[in-house]
Amino acid sequence: MRKRRDPVTLGLVVNPFAGVGGPAGLAGSDGADVQREALRRGSRPRSGQRAAEALLVVAAAHPGAAVLTAAGAMGEDAVLAAGLTPRVVHRPSQPSTPDDTARAAAAVRAAGASLVLFAGGDGTARDVARGVPSGTPVLGIPAGVKMYSACFAVGAAAAGALAAEWMSGRPVPTADAEVLDLDESLLRAGRPDPRLFAIVPVPVAAGRTQARKAATPATEGEAVQRAAAGAAARMEPGVRYLLGPGGTTRALGRLLGLDTTPLGVDVVQDGRLLARDVTEQQAYDAVVARPARAVVTVIGGQGFLLGRGNQQLSARVLAALGEHPLLVVATEQKLIDLAGRPLLVDTGDPALDARLAGHVTVVTGPATSSIYPVTAVATAAAPREGASECV
Repeated sequence: MRKRRDPVTLGLVVNPFAGVGGPAGLAGSDGADVQREALRRGSRPRSGQRAAEALLVVAAAHPGAAVLTAAGAMGEDAVLAAGLTPRVVHRPSQPSTPDDTARAAAAVRAAGASLVLFAGGDGTARDVARGVPSGTPVLGIPAGVKMYSACFAVGAAAAGALAAEWMSGRPVPTADAEVLDLDESLLRAGRPDPRLFAIVPVPVAAGRTQARKAATPATEGEAVQRAAAGAAARMEPGVRYLLGPGGTTRALGRLLGLDTTPLGVDVVQDGRLLARDVTEQQAYDAVVARPARAVVTVIGGQGFLLGRGNQQLSARVLAALGEHPLLVVATEQKLIDLAGRPLLVDTGDPALDARLAGHVTVVTGPATSSIYPVTAVATAAAPREGASECV
């Protein structure tokens, strides 16, 4: 861990296509073909909006501040939307490419940025890391589909709060964080294999930066089966269920005798698989104006329920599910490993996140459950006095 001592200029790089594959049920957004297919399915990028949300927090603390960035959708648009002053130091190709991301990150650092904010997922983090010199502090605004890495804030507002503290002149601790990425073709085949690509310093604060995703150990197989059996016992006749991604929900599908997708969202009712690997639009059409719930599990190590890898469960889909939209299932060990940290929701709709916050019943077995706290990531947004606490 070290303290920041260099100038406090902020840089921003946005991957305009980050996250576009999530609502389309494509388990990622890497590659022009995947991006075109996502757009064809009706998905729209949200990375620029997420970047603007982060910068609005910066603007509240530092009105009119200048931000080093790339032209257009790669950052300039978000800076303007937040009411800040863009200083364009890179002009990308059209459409932008991963190399543009790396070159933009290099350009904002060379122009004097002491902290490089970026909006995207693991692929964007990887490109930023190869673009900046070793030791450059970076921080991710979560806007992708895959976010296994530990270099992201828990949400857009939290990223903005950390950036605002960074610009304040107060010492901000940093810690080394892993940049992980995986082959999306293997991910779509149900064989996620995240690999380490870089170690980067990240400004940190308790409750604002996420941990790396932790896989469920093989030794927990029996616990996973028990949790899945508990969820199956709580599924009601006549109710339509959206089964989200995850090992525990996949075990639930197998227990029901269904060929569910390992990393997508499936529609199930009364023991029948109605639709497999649906898009956000298909999920909405499947549940609107009928009794329905979403079955979600906990991302090991991070504690996310919503907003990481299950973007098909959008804010409008969840709103259509009614007053009690979630059936949460997880092993007891996943809850123990969180060491008291709350579960997190990040749907992109602050009002919905606030409604989902509080406490939720987590099914852990056929006759066992836990009442566990849930927090909206926006609650970590307000800048605090003094130095941040390192996690």
